Amino acid sequence: MQNYDFDLLVIGGGSGGVRASRMAAAQGVKVAVVEDAPLGGTCVNLGCIPKKLYSYASSFPGHYSSAVGYGWEAVNPSFNWETLKANRATEITRLNGVYKNLLDGSGVQLIDGRGVLVDAHTVQVGEQQYSAKYILIATGGWPVIPEVEGKELAISSNEIFDLPEFPKRLVVVGGGYIASEFASIFNGLGSQVTQLYRSEQILRGFDQDIRNFLAQEMSKAGVDIRTNSDVAKLAKTADGIEVTLKDGSTLEVDQVLYATGRAPNVKGLGLEALNIAQQKNGAIVVDEDYRTNVESVYALGDVTDRVQLTPVALGEAMVLVDHLFGEGKREMSYDYIPTAIFTTPNAATVGLTEDEAREQYKDIVIYRSEFRALKHTLTGKNERTLMKLIVDKASDKVVGMHMVGDEAGEIIQGFAVAMKAGATKAVFDSTIGIHPTAAEEFVTMRTPAA
Repeated sequence: MQNYDFDLLVIGGGSGGVRASRMAAAQGVKVAVVEDAPLGGTCVNLGCIPKKLYSYASSFPGHYSSAVGYGWEAVNPSFNWETLKANRATEITRLNGVYKNLLDGSGVQLIDGRGVLVDAHTVQVGEQQYSAKYILIATGGWPVIPEVEGKELAISSNEIFDLPEFPKRLVVVGGGYIASEFASIFNGLGSQVTQLYRSEQILRGFDQDIRNFLAQEMSKAGVDIRTNSDVAKLAKTADGIEVTLKDGSTLEVDQVLYATGRAPNVKGLGLEALNIAQQKNGAIVVDEDYRTNVESVYALGDVTDRVQLTPVALGEAMVLVDHLFGEGKREMSYDYIPTAIFTTPNAATVGLTEDEAREQYKDIVIYRSEFRALKHTLTGKNERTLMKLIVDKASDKVVGMHMVGDEAGEIIQGFAVAMKAGATKAVFDSTIGIHPTAAEEFVTMRTPAA
């Protein structure tokens, strides 16, 4: 039997890579992680965590203005961009340390550097080569700015958290959840935000009611959403950046954020040396066991471009480790994966959209409720909440659930368990609601929508 330096060598110290390495080490095997950036990957450093922190920050002006209706004297707060950046950096550094301690505590060796595949069992890091029985690629994704004249003037979501100066005028290019979240965040922090999207409505792939309703609410909050709009070129001016649109109109802004997509982070990994199969966008092709076409090399998470969500990468990591070093009983299901959009207001969803449900089922029933939350009866604000259930008529099973409103992610997460367990509309109807909450609306909707 050949002796290797490690039983498992993981390239990438993000959520999936760290989870896989820790779980493998817990099985008593020898594990190493190769990483050349701060631990935690995109989620911790440039994604979910800092984005949610900034989303919290952006919500405070709304809280301040709402307080007046509840008897609090009006206040005129001021926002300090430098303080937010510094406090975020402190917290991210703390989390980097937590990840380091988790690896150390598990007995995983951390190798600092960029890992490059040499052969099916060897990875080079700098001048050193390491051998492993299995190699796992978990290098995640990376934002891509499309080719447009003046693209060097634009930034991606990687740079938005640490801009030297707060952008008073911001253009966000893109209509996905990342673009929509940053449009809401910087609008809440005080920027004049214009969101440009080349299609007819933001959030392609989400339920049509959610798309339309959230766009309406974001616009009411102050985001200038311009659909069927695309950038022709960017040019530097004395006062900022001139954005010329394809219809010939122009905007002058302080910063342009491109959030039009992410690509698998595969550059320089040496995949070509092993002829590892890739999709056109660079994503590593894997089978149901996360194995590439090279028997000893595996990949999971965003680098495979399946479902680009941190919890999915974590789940895949645990399945893979159980397959390689455990009993092989753990399975990963991609059905009923809940997700949230941290816009203002929040949106969240689990299961099928209405269009998807109509394709899959012969007959469906829609339940839809729109209302002003109790909170805003005294604030005077016209913010609305939308809730929607999609039910397969034949089985009475709830197959889709969607919400726009405060704490939508927190609410949908709980209901996702019920949907995963196969809850029917009858089960929803027989569940007692917590009153008064917005969430109770999901168990009190009785009349189908027209």
